[in-house]
Amino acid sequence: MTTNAAARYASVVFLKIQDFARRSVSEQTRLRAQLEAVVAVTTAELPIASRIVLDAADGIAVAVLGDPAGALRIAERSLAANSAGLPLCVGINHGAVQMAGDRAGDGMIGDGIAVAASIADFSSPSRLLISRSFRDAMADAVPGLEAALSPAGTFNDAGLRTHELYSPDDRAPARRRRRFVAIAVATAIALPAAGVAVRVSAEGHQKVLDGIAGKYRNASAQAEQYLRGLLDSVPWLKRS
Repeated sequence: MTTNAAARYASVVFLKIQDFARRSVSEQTRLRAQLEAVVAVTTAELPIASRIVLDAADGIAVAVLGDPAGALRIAERSLAANSAGLPLCVGINHGAVQMAGDRAGDGMIGDGIAVAASIADFSSPSRLLISRSFRDAMADAVPGLEAALSPAGTFNDAGLRTHELYSPDDRAPARRRRRFVAIAVATAIALPAAGVAVRVSAEGHQKVLDGIAGKYRNASAQAEQYLRGLLDSVPWLKRS
């Protein structure tokens, strides 16, 4: 088998039918026909030139060129087929792919496809697993979208290769916003505190404490004056 074409990087969505080899021939035929229909529907929005659909022994791999977000949409929409009785295990990777021969119909090979297949092996129906390299590609292509991908653990494949995997989590961006708010609040508290520490070192504890106490006394006097004015302007408050 010749591989004359140069390798390219692509986002590979591997759609694996769970326990495909253990099923009867008639069931395999039915499930594969369903999977082909799912792929036809979910990839329709992408330009034909940017996607390559590849048959696998137990499913289908879709290589998407230059559009990690599009690959993620294909994977997420394909998972909906589980509710219709198509048991799909889905894995996504971003890596090198290469034409397997001189003709367009010869298919593709490469580490990008092999790793995507391994990740699909780790997955289960209704669960999508994503490689670290795909998450990085997503961050480069559409900064911010990678925040919705949360760590799903570390897995070792049959070749003892370690994979750091992620999974979509709609709550992840909200958690990140809460962390940012907490950091902002801590910073807002820390900066004045640092200013007080500098004043203490420069002026001495007692002088700084006297100054703070004076500010609170002034604030208290202003509050008392405001309340007296309010009582004078609203007669019924005086009687309560």
